[in-house]
Amino acid sequence: MSETGFRLSVFLAIFVVVAYAELHAARRPKVGDWKQRWRINLSILVLDVVLARLTVGAAALFAATYASQFNLGLFNLIGLPFWANAILGFILLDFAIYVQHVVTHRVPLLWRLHQVHHADEDVDLTTGLRFHPLEIILSLGYKSAIVLALGIDPWVVVLFEAVLNASAVYTHGNIGLPERLDLFLRKFFCTPDMHRVHHSVIREETDSNYGFFLSVWDRMFGTYRQEPALGQQAVVLGLPEYQNRATPDFWQLLTLPFKRLPR
Repeated sequence: MSETGFRLSVFLAIFVVVAYAELHAARRPKVGDWKQRWRINLSILVLDVVLARLTVGAAALFAATYASQFNLGLFNLIGLPFWANAILGFILLDFAIYVQHVVTHRVPLLWRLHQVHHADEDVDLTTGLRFHPLEIILSLGYKSAIVLALGIDPWVVVLFEAVLNASAVYTHGNIGLPERLDLFLRKFFCTPDMHRVHHSVIREETDSNYGFFLSVWDRMFGTYRQEPALGQQAVVLGLPEYQNRATPDFWQLLTLPFKRLPR
């Protein structure tokens, strides 16, 4: 199976499972018209995929292949065996995404782009696919630089990208796990209840729980928050500026970073 086919298969499988769970066991009642939100969020996803493919879509995999062929990057220079390359590469890529996420909240110019993701008031699995195209392109460039510098194996990159995409869908899902299972899993991995705190309108809660797959970074660097102050059912999601306003449409979201002041 090709790299694209593998990633697409994993994505579709997770999407169907989470969509089914949301339909039959939603964690929270929907705020607005879910069909309109899905049209907007999935349209942004299609635009992201097209623009990424036309620009730097395969940059991370290309960087990994290039490093492997020419023995570049830290892992290749010190001769790490494949198993060590795989474990360390995956963990360090996840850490790099955590750092990137923190930076997007701290740097005003990057927050302009990232607020497109946070402006969604009714967080569900499609929210995990809703990112401004410029943020996607910057992220791909950033990951490619990390991959090249470390010399991460190409198949590790493929696996990580598949897990990252699947985790984005799962952790944004409007679903919940049994409390004891959730508390156990979030010791190691991000869960929907854990990540939902990050989408709260309360600034201190928005600036917490940055992890996408591994939860250890939030615990390690003091950005972990157990629950929203108002609880999972009452927490208000989105950005304060958009409360009680019409849902931004496709074009309004794309132009949002260029119209609003930084945070």
